[in-house]
Amino acid sequence: MRDLNLPMPVARAVLRPIFRATLNQRAPWWLQRRLLELGSVAQLVPAGTTVQRIRLGGRPAERLTATPTPTGAVLYLHGGGYAVGSPATHRSLAARLAHQTGAAVYVPDYRLAPEHPFPAALDDAEAAFLELVESAGYRPDQIALSGDSAGGGLSLATAQRLIARHGHTPAALGLIAPWTDPNQIPERDGDLVINRLWSRACAAAYLGDGDSSDPGYAPLTGVLVGLPPTYVQVDVDELLHGQCGDLVAALRAAGVTVRFTESNGLWHVAQLQAALVAPAAAALSELAAFLREAIQPADVRDLG
Repeated sequence: MRDLNLPMPVARAVLRPIFRATLNQRAPWWLQRRLLELGSVAQLVPAGTTVQRIRLGGRPAERLTATPTPTGAVLYLHGGGYAVGSPATHRSLAARLAHQTGAAVYVPDYRLAPEHPFPAALDDAEAAFLELVESAGYRPDQIALSGDSAGGGLSLATAQRLIARHGHTPAALGLIAPWTDPNQIPERDGDLVINRLWSRACAAAYLGDGDSSDPGYAPLTGVLVGLPPTYVQVDVDELLHGQCGDLVAALRAAGVTVRFTESNGLWHVAQLQAALVAPAAAALSELAAFLREAIQPADVRDLG
């Protein structure tokens, strides 16, 4: 993989002004989206990745593979405060997961707020998972749900809905700095990537005229019993660090098998820069190993 491995101080110096200009509550959503799309070209995609543009759950999506015969699937729900982000902005991360899990990674282009407030994104994620089961031939326990930030919260909400409505339990949940309760006001002003004002603007855009007490909007307040094994990654300096700790404690209290790692020195969803920064690549590799084991509990490479 054509990684650059920038020194951490250099990566921070480069990224800070980019994110301050891009994820800015004063900028219209369309401009934030466009700037993120333009910046995504710097996030390198590993050689040997096959990217297919498909329809999934009634929405555009990308299917990324790194082997002719992938085993299992990862449904990856991108972050961006429910208002920005796309398969393009997360293609590098998804591609690395495809290489390291041996699975097909599906990234739906779910509808964004404020044009499509809650529960549009949740409806789209549910529909995507159901199509993988009903039309693509996967069993629910062959599909892991994963996502970052708002996509992490959406992954949790999707798992809860799949279990409650359809009796489908995904293989695992892989959550990178998940935003699981938009009602909570962060104690910190911000981190290198996101800030409190931008996150509140995203929360309001996603809620629209909805009910903020709905567990689909704030899955941290929903039913956690019965969820699959879950891995939560967060850095200690992130805006969402405290909320991630609350989630892990609540999951453990509900009897869910949880793995929790806290990095020190990275930033919000640094895994997106795995091609640029070695510690971010290491964190993403740990997540990939967890997802691979969940999808292939008896690794076919060890059989026969």
